Amino acid sequence: MLSMNRLANSTSPYLLQHANNPVDWYPWGPEALQKARDEDKLLLVSVGYSACHWCHVMEHESFEDEQVAALMNEHFVCIKVDREERPDVDQIYMSAVQLMTNRGGWPLNCICLPDQRPIYGGTYFPKTDWMNVLMSLADFYTNRRDEAIEYAVRLTEGIQQYEAVDLILEQPDYAKSDIEAIVKGWKRYLDKKEGGMARAPKFPMPNNWQFMMRYAHLFKDEDVAQHVKLTLHKMAFGGIYDHIGGGFARYSVDGRWHVPHFEKMLYDNAQLVGLYAEAYVWNSEPLYKDVVEETLAFVQRELMSTDFGFYSALDADSEGVEGKFYTFTKADIEAILGDDADLFNIYYHVTEPGNWEEEETNVFFRKEQDELLAKQLGLTTADLQDKIAQAKPRVFEARSKRIRPGLDNKILAAWNGLMLKGICDAYRTFGNEAYLQLALNNAAFIKNNLIKADSRLTRIYKKEAAANEPVIAFLDDYASVVEAYIALYEVTFDIQWLQLAQQLTDNAIRYYYDDNEGMFFYTASDDEQLIARKTEIMDGVIPASNSIMARNLHKLSLLLENSHYEDIAAQLLRNVMPYMAKYGSSYSNWGMLLMEEVFGTYEIAVTGNQVHQVRQELEQHYIPNKIMLGGTQENLPLLQNRIADETRIFICKDKTCGLPLTSVSDALKQIELS
Repeated sequence: MLSMNRLANSTSPYLLQHANNPVDWYPWGPEALQKARDEDKLLLVSVGYSACHWCHVMEHESFEDEQVAALMNEHFVCIKVDREERPDVDQIYMSAVQLMTNRGGWPLNCICLPDQRPIYGGTYFPKTDWMNVLMSLADFYTNRRDEAIEYAVRLTEGIQQYEAVDLILEQPDYAKSDIEAIVKGWKRYLDKKEGGMARAPKFPMPNNWQFMMRYAHLFKDEDVAQHVKLTLHKMAFGGIYDHIGGGFARYSVDGRWHVPHFEKMLYDNAQLVGLYAEAYVWNSEPLYKDVVEETLAFVQRELMSTDFGFYSALDADSEGVEGKFYTFTKADIEAILGDDADLFNIYYHVTEPGNWEEEETNVFFRKEQDELLAKQLGLTTADLQDKIAQAKPRVFEARSKRIRPGLDNKILAAWNGLMLKGICDAYRTFGNEAYLQLALNNAAFIKNNLIKADSRLTRIYKKEAAANEPVIAFLDDYASVVEAYIALYEVTFDIQWLQLAQQLTDNAIRYYYDDNEGMFFYTASDDEQLIARKTEIMDGVIPASNSIMARNLHKLSLLLENSHYEDIAAQLLRNVMPYMAKYGSSYSNWGMLLMEEVFGTYEIAVTGNQVHQVRQELEQHYIPNKIMLGGTQENLPLLQNRIADETRIFICKDKTCGLPLTSVSDALKQIELS
């Protein structure tokens, strides 16, 4: 038995979780891959992440078991992969498993030939099934090698074609009917009672509802507007939201947002902050503001490093039990709150038998609006809200003394970009100067620690990276950081952020864009070459890196008057357009770009001594298809010859500008008329 395997030297919290397994794990890299070739052994590639509950279950059942480990070590070269550090490896083997089984997820386990081509895979396997699979595959490779190679050839061809699109050179004329067709098909899958999509588990999918919100506004579609409001309400009232500490869990296991899968991911909370902030401008519901404030407080308290980088995730489990940190018995609440417990228990539906599968334990959730509940209880709304507001910190304080869920302290460029964008959105909406300072602090962290001297990104922040350690970044790192820096420029008018966005964009084009395909690859041209070089096209829990880049290029083309950027953005959209109506929720970010093409994008330039007051006043009006620029210097094409002491607003669209205006009300009239 190995007391510590080769993962002991890793910096990934996920790999370190497996460092004491009796499995002779290797990290992904030349040593393991060469060993498989030298010894003619199958590769066993096991992918997961630190906050993944079923990854922990499979580790405990199989990877900590001496008998299972002996079988794995004898017949396979075993590689552990942190999907958040190496999404390129995960992407390839996830494609393989989806082609083989029509489903995916984590833990992801793939058996491959020594040359990395997969022959079998799946997600979670119970111990007995796992041992049977391993023995069967070892026998298959020994005795039926030709069949294994033949299958690997076919499967690898499928992986290389998976999520590929054709190059379309002819520019179509986009119309409102194209967008309506996307939504028409999508509406069939909506949950009219609980919000979101009609399925379980239920994922928040922030980008979906941002698209639908903008669609409802631009098309004046009241049905869609009501569905977005229902979804935002149900998510914020459900158990998926942490009513005591703020922030959202990754998904609910049921169809009504009640019981969460308790892991909390930075990327979800980043996007949900932005979604609820934008929703507040669209529909000034106080609940949305509370969600933004509480979620940002959670992120700063529990996911922020001392130097303003953001960590990746909190585990679902504590003390080996899923959700133990977050759930309470009725007796727990009575001990904490005494005479105030009854009201709290009614408000959050805490019961003696418990309100989910774990006996006597409760996941807090809300059902009734405060006004209605207060009336039923014979209280004023203000009195009810005051009593709950006083009780929550007491429960929080008691909870904080528990053993905490594990923290994944990786700092990833892509996810920090998402969080920075969310903070900028919050500042844009609420004008809270603390949000702006937080954004500037994180922006500086990214600039100083994740952007190299040659304006190339590194995905993972490591204080003491080895001198010979390769610098790896993927398209999502560039896409999300560029998007964040554009957003930061729009709320500060500080040109340095736009210049950084441009430098990163130029490197993304140089190393990731393929003129022949008309798409960005996920990996750089000078990265390690895997068995396939993939393009990420479909929007998921996080929008696809290609769709984020397409929207970035569209914005930058307007801000910088750069036709090359616009040509690439147009090419990307042309290639993806034929697929969008088939399954709208997988193309929501593309759909927002399409709406900007059809409705046009307002370029709003503000100059003069009162630029920030005017910018903030304009932001209180919902204009989703706009970009903002301005300041007191002629540092962008649209600001040339337009700088003066007097505050002036210029509204431009489709390469045409209106007369300068001096009041926000006049600017809004010009927007309505254009």
